[in-house]
Amino acid sequence: MAIDALVKPFLLLPLFQGLKPLQLTEIVRRADRIIYRPGDIIIEEDQVGDAAIVIVSGEAVRVTGLEPGAAAEPVVEGSMIGEMAMLVETIHSATILARTNVKALRLTRTEMHEAMTEDPLLADHLTRKITERLHQVAQDLRSVDRALSNISAFEAAKHGTSTHGYTPAPLH
Repeated sequence: MAIDALVKPFLLLPLFQGLKPLQLTEIVRRADRIIYRPGDIIIEEDQVGDAAIVIVSGEAVRVTGLEPGAAAEPVVEGSMIGEMAMLVETIHSATILARTNVKALRLTRTEMHEAMTEDPLLADHLTRKITERLHQVAQDLRSVDRALSNISAFEAAKHGTSTHGYTPAPLH
């Protein structure tokens, strides 16, 4: 498969957006090209990960448990799974299975650390992107917290109770 076809999925991944073409090409050059057969486990829940996987082509599914009839959620081409495992030791939170032949790129932590050591701008880019994402998650959590507080205050007012465990005495 031509290098351009392998770089293409990276152009759509937010973590890699904004990198120079040469940086993307270097990441792809360092990646292991792998083919998973139908039924192969791509990553397994509760197992230590040492690489991220970019699905170049084929159909994969996220399953909850490995028992027959387990719920399956599609993982689309161009998705990156186990993303943090290419940067830090990570325990996978899901199992991903190949439904058809899946062509993928496997970005190992060792190769990514070497790439970032050789190209500090790559390390800066990835750090900035992950930091932006964490800030967004924190903002989203604050929004959820505010919404839950508003619901609690509304429910308390509706029932004449306080959200602080204090119920005011009725006025006579």
